[in-house]
Amino acid sequence: MRSWIRLISFQEASGRLRKLYERISPTGKIDNILLAHGLRPHTLEGHLALYKSVLHHARNTLAPWLLEAIGVYVSLLNGCRYCVEHHARGLERLLDDDARAAAIRAALERDAPEEVFEGLELAALRYARALTLTPSELTEEQLEGLRAAGLDDGEILEINQVTSYFAYANRTVLGLGVTTEGDVLGLSPRDRDDPGSWRHS
Repeated sequence: MRSWIRLISFQEASGRLRKLYERISPTGKIDNILLAHGLRPHTLEGHLALYKSVLHHARNTLAPWLLEAIGVYVSLLNGCRYCVEHHARGLERLLDDDARAAAIRAALERDAPEEVFEGLELAALRYARALTLTPSELTEEQLEGLRAAGLDDGEILEINQVTSYFAYANRTVLGLGVTTEGDVLGLSPRDRDDPGSWRHS
């Protein structure tokens, strides 16, 4: 079973949904998290735009692999194995260093980012953890700590938005029982400036 709700396959889709599916994959290989939007195509369009803007926009200045690592960490904290598996694969692809990717994943699985990160990167992950688990306890002083670690306000916003996006994606998956059955792990955008373009990693 791929979801607790009805999914509309590429072959079944028509109209606006079919056009969106074709933007994602002309061959019809669509991740289950995206198929889960099939009954309300406007939410699929919103999801795609948010995903691309937050994780894969050319104007982001933080390293794409770090944004993926934040996504893996947030997904682990939320207990979303679906997003962990997809984005751990994306992290591997972006790092192009299997040993480093494995060490990062193992440390994040243990909720111990300090084992593999320091400085700016560790500050980013600690902020993501706090925003995920105790958002109402965050203070302005904690942002000063991020600035002291070397992050500017735009980069703090990037971390905030990646963390917030994964809260949304995790709850989409967990709330609808979406599984990785039939998925190709690690799909990614083909062109970071095209909000509807994806490719296989």
